[in-house]
Amino acid sequence: MAAKASILWVDDEIEMLRPHIIFLEQRGYQITPVPNAEDAISMIREQNFDLVLLDEMLTGMDGLTALNEIKDIDPGLPVVMVTKSEEESLMEDAIGGRIDDYLVKPVNPSQILMTIRKNLDSKNIEADRLSRDYSKKLNQITMKLMNPMDDQDWIALYYDLCSWEVELDQFPDLGMRQTITDQKRECNVEFAKFIERNYRDWLKDNSDGPVLSTDIVSKFVIPQLEQKKSVVFLVIDNLRLDQWMAIENLLYPLFNIKKSYYYSILPTATPYSRNAIFSGLFPEEIREQHPEYWKDSTSDDETSHNRYERQLLEAQLVRKKIILKPEAKYIKVLDSKESKNLEKNINSLAQLPLLSVVINFVDFLAHSRSDSQVLKEISPDESAYRTLTRSWFIHSDLFKVLKRLAALGNTIIITSDHGSIRSRRGAKVLGDRDTSKNLRYKYGRNLRCDSKFAINVKKPETFRLPPHRLNTNYLIAKEDYYFVYPTDYHHYLNYYKDSLQHGGVSMEEMILPVIQLEAK
Repeated sequence: MAAKASILWVDDEIEMLRPHIIFLEQRGYQITPVPNAEDAISMIREQNFDLVLLDEMLTGMDGLTALNEIKDIDPGLPVVMVTKSEEESLMEDAIGGRIDDYLVKPVNPSQILMTIRKNLDSKNIEADRLSRDYSKKLNQITMKLMNPMDDQDWIALYYDLCSWEVELDQFPDLGMRQTITDQKRECNVEFAKFIERNYRDWLKDNSDGPVLSTDIVSKFVIPQLEQKKSVVFLVIDNLRLDQWMAIENLLYPLFNIKKSYYYSILPTATPYSRNAIFSGLFPEEIREQHPEYWKDSTSDDETSHNRYERQLLEAQLVRKKIILKPEAKYIKVLDSKESKNLEKNINSLAQLPLLSVVINFVDFLAHSRSDSQVLKEISPDESAYRTLTRSWFIHSDLFKVLKRLAALGNTIIITSDHGSIRSRRGAKVLGDRDTSKNLRYKYGRNLRCDSKFAINVKKPETFRLPPHRLNTNYLIAKEDYYFVYPTDYHHYLNYYKDSLQHGGVSMEEMILPVIQLEAK
């Protein structure tokens, strides 16, 4: 039998532990017995061990002194301290990471075996479980795709896929990353068909469709205001569901968390989806009711299309007959200076009945990745992109703000205006020079693209979109396609390949979390 692991057992009464050693060897472990700490340290310098069982009360150098030397040699080597008393200081050492576990004498073979398995085999056991469970889940998803699904079924399916991705991030060597990528692509093929069949019906008055961008304030923010709560409404631009899952466990010690989900309107881009959130109106309605706030332009600068979110929110509150005293405050955080100002002033801002904040960093990160070789190296895949998002959040002013708000007792609503997808396949598009420049959606006159790659919205009013000008049609990319003109096709195909884009039809862009945080 191949040895499961190599274990160094240090005890000055090691001969009395011979039955224990035989018990472990019979279960496949390679045990090296040593009677003193000095010899153990010499062996650790010369050999590789997977775990050390270290007696606290040794003749000569004691166990705690030996522990420090062992950790200096190999900080990652797990050490289980064997002690005669369960002292509080030993527990603190365990919590602080100086020791990985401890056992209290007398110990029996089964206790030792369980401790070894917990410290060495738990990862493998968990990985095996995940592999088995995910294989079953893949079959379940395949069966679901063969049957009719409604909007809530799609939310549940996407939630499961994101949960698996986040859990599998802990096991990069399982080799399942490509499998789940292929599964998501297959799901997005069917999801695009589902949206193409149903989306128009969701936009009709009195529709019984899912919660959309236009419903966020009325369904999640206003009910809290009506209960006289002080509400902080956070919109994190371009935050996907899987990215939220990567950071939410950091908030569990501070908040009770209630999760809901909604569908972004199309196109899943800031000028449309975020304006719809703050206004409670579809783009067509914004243009009709507030022409001063809707600017027809083919500019690439999305920020220029979202200059009036404060005014649109105020108009929605008036329309809903919500009167706030003092008035609501709106803040857009575009850079580190504004971020630090928010953190500095949050105590006073938290006293307002409604504080709305837009955080642009995640969107900035996604766009910057397209042009930065460094960011591409740091986040070459979805798992790394989630890790990068989590790292930002841990060190962000936003996290500090949330900690302060937890102490102040505000109700916090967090959502995103849209997600993003890694665009991997190009789709040829034909249009005139006045066509918008976006990669996942376009509008212009007589735009053409194969229906396999895009939804062609010939009548913008059926998608509650403004026509911009006469004979305008929209193209909205499906799955992970991005639009490329025939001119210099291969250059731009390669330039934008694997970049994070938004505006189209995919689960990643459309299915988004709405989070309610209440301080514990």
